[in-house]
Amino acid sequence: MADPSTALPPDPDRTGADDGAKPRVVIIGGGPGGYEAALTAARTGARVTLVEERGIGGAAVLTDVVPSKSLVATADVLDLVGASAGLGIRDAEDAGEPVAGSLTVDLARVNERLRALARAQSEDIAASLAASGVVVRAGRGRLEDAEHVAVLSADGEVVEVLPADVVLLSVGARPRELPEGRPDGERILSWTQLYDLDELPSHLIVVGSGVTGAEFASAYRALGSEVTLVSSRDRVLPGGDEDAAAVLEEAFTRRGVTLCSRSRAASARRERVADGDGADGGDDGDGSGEGVLVTLEDGREIRGSHVLMALGAVPATAGLGLEEAGVRLRPSGHIDTDRVSRTSVRGVYAAGDCTGVHPLASVAAMQGRIAMHHALGDAVSPLIHQQVSSAVFTSPEIAMVGLGARELVDGADGEVHVLPLATNPRAKMQGLTAGFVKLVVRPGSGTVMGGVVVAPRASELIHPITLAVAQRMTADELASAFTVYPSLTGSIAEAARRPAGE
Repeated sequence: MADPSTALPPDPDRTGADDGAKPRVVIIGGGPGGYEAALTAARTGARVTLVEERGIGGAAVLTDVVPSKSLVATADVLDLVGASAGLGIRDAEDAGEPVAGSLTVDLARVNERLRALARAQSEDIAASLAASGVVVRAGRGRLEDAEHVAVLSADGEVVEVLPADVVLLSVGARPRELPEGRPDGERILSWTQLYDLDELPSHLIVVGSGVTGAEFASAYRALGSEVTLVSSRDRVLPGGDEDAAAVLEEAFTRRGVTLCSRSRAASARRERVADGDGADGGDDGDGSGEGVLVTLEDGREIRGSHVLMALGAVPATAGLGLEEAGVRLRPSGHIDTDRVSRTSVRGVYAAGDCTGVHPLASVAAMQGRIAMHHALGDAVSPLIHQQVSSAVFTSPEIAMVGLGARELVDGADGEVHVLPLATNPRAKMQGLTAGFVKLVVRPGSGTVMGGVVVAPRASELIHPITLAVAQRMTADELASAFTVYPSLTGSIAEAARRPAGE
């Protein structure tokens, strides 16, 4: 399964008891890293027990990736319909009005659907685990030592101690909180609490302009909320491609999102406001309602109906007994791992957001699979960071893989090929003007080192570039593969043919 040139040998003496019994694998955490590891280990014949406190699928399925991307999909429909007037589509009852004018959002029904989708996905994963013979224990896991995991009840009592030949820690992360703006689940919200809202916020203040903040700002504006995005940096998506961020900021401005750059939030609190000053209909009978007040560090104040605190995440590693067991943590609290997911303790592995490698469900799942193959006797290829693709589900989407243009040093170690999406015939047919395809190519050899796509469904379009990076293809090889005409993928081949800097 691995390239012999990069494969690592399995960890010896961790594949079972001396009597030849099947190895015992205990996994703490049922998110993508945990359940993928469990399925992988079970398929190799190991005895697998998974300990999960809140539900199979973890935050990724129940309160993060599945519901948030489902919300984005709903917003995308409204966004698409909202732009349909430019394609000549009009309301049947009034030929002078665009179709979008007749649509409204029932957020209670939207959120009910999102929660149902999350539950269904969780149940599907649980069924797969059961069919594979994985035993699931409800409770909180704690590492007693490298060979024992305690299962704790909700009140902290130890109900069981599980012996283990291999342990995987996959406990994820939780939203970072502002001390003077802790979420209350009603007006001051973390991204896990948005799906309990019954009414669309009239004015949503989003604090934080990273991936999570940008995605929700984009989605709620499309759904119809007034949105203010507070960023402590000089642009949105500060860790990403600058050209992609510029396109997104332009889209935000065009759609009416208010951007507050270089503005750090100091506090957020609920307040009673007069009608018309930010309340969203929560009238108590005296002409006033509920709202929020966000105070910035420079003293400015922003009033709205709700505030989303999107300040990043912190690893959920406290109280797991890691320090006592000798598992090394980084200053950030993340578990220190190598490229095959090993921790500092023999036989103990870690995967997912608790490792701080990449906060992506796909990476967590890969880490979990790599960990089990390595621990249970397979030679494996380590995780290669340059081959990890990621996406930001805004409108337009942004996807990237490998080396980016901002990582080049004066262009000496890479050439940048850029093609605007507006030149693509399929884009013209669909009325698309914003976006581009960018490839980073090694001079001389022409090897594709990375790429960025800004377009609708960029998360799908990035895959051929990811393959090119992973397989060390040249730009000529990428350009020579047939693409459908007309298609957005045609811009990938065209960008590969285009001279650098043109």
